[in-house]
Amino acid sequence: MNFSTQNGTISVDLNSTIVAGWTGRSRASVDHHIKELEEIGIAPPSKVPLFYRVSSDLLTQNKTIQVLGPHSSGEAEPIVICFNGTNWLGLASDHTDRKLESYSIAYSKQACPKPIADTLWEFADVESHLDKIVLRSWIFVKDWELYQEGFLSAILPLKELIDAVGLNDNSAMLCGTLPAIGGIQYSDRFRMELVDPVLERKIEWSYTVVNLPIVS
Repeated sequence: MNFSTQNGTISVDLNSTIVAGWTGRSRASVDHHIKELEEIGIAPPSKVPLFYRVSSDLLTQNKTIQVLGPHSSGEAEPIVICFNGTNWLGLASDHTDRKLESYSIAYSKQACPKPIADTLWEFADVESHLDKIVLRSWIFVKDWELYQEGFLSAILPLKELIDAVGLNDNSAMLCGTLPAIGGIQYSDRFRMELVDPVLERKIEWSYTVVNLPIVS
């Protein structure tokens, strides 16, 4: 995949991808997200945080993704990519099959493509003010509705997560999400952004979901 950076374009061939779950810095926030999922039949985690290995092939910069059935939804997340010994911060969606999630979170993480924006920021440039960076997403229901919004201060320090997994070259980690406003909803259009108010820049991405028929 190709990414734009402040110093030009880099091409990264990822060979390892991790999805970090239950990474809320506030235990109350984590419990809120667990309750959201319990309301749609998903069992609570064995511990927090958890780190799920998924296929790197799931990460995609396609603007349209195809999923099986109508029961999937996006989650905006910061993503850290290690390339040539340097960590980079980007934006991705942990798009997840919620019906499958009620059977197994690990299986559900592997079921859907994970859209990723085509822009990266050098981690060292934002590390000192990560807690001020804003994460937002919207879903389309008749019109665009705000779906997630908050500061990265709501997520465990990203360096702590990086150290926990020992992120190596050509590896990526989705670092967790924020609660959905009004609970988890399904939509075939998803927008997200990562806003750096200190360096006055943002990363934006959007995608469309095509629901494939379930044939039995």
